[in-house]
Amino acid sequence: MARKYSSVDEYIEAAPAESQLGLIRIRELIMEVVPGAEETFTYNVPAFSLIEGGGMEEQIMMAGYRKHVGFYPHPTTMAHFSEELKEYKCGKGSVQFPIGKPLPEELISKMIQYRKDLVDNKIQFTK
Repeated sequence: MARKYSSVDEYIEAAPAESQLGLIRIRELIMEVVPGAEETFTYNVPAFSLIEGGGMEEQIMMAGYRKHVGFYPHPTTMAHFSEELKEYKCGKGSVQFPIGKPLPEELISKMIQYRKDLVDNKIQFTK
């Protein structure tokens, strides 16, 4: 059975050492762009509700692994930034930032802001 975390701090402390700094920085970027984002867990990874009481459709998630930090901003955001994300391994709603390379902080911040704007404007979500 997977471990259940009681806080994002606990998750980061338990994450592979290689990913901890990336997780801390992504969390900081989320809080800089969306002050007051609510920390929660979805699929047992840190999730940040972009609006009060937001569900999965209003969240951004992150996860730490030995070789990368996963960032999950939603498929709509991934599609919008697809050109800027070409050098990274991407899924429909996720991107992997490799350990040992600098995080693209400006890009991550733009992605967070874009997703927040979509949520605030209740733009139709695609799955």
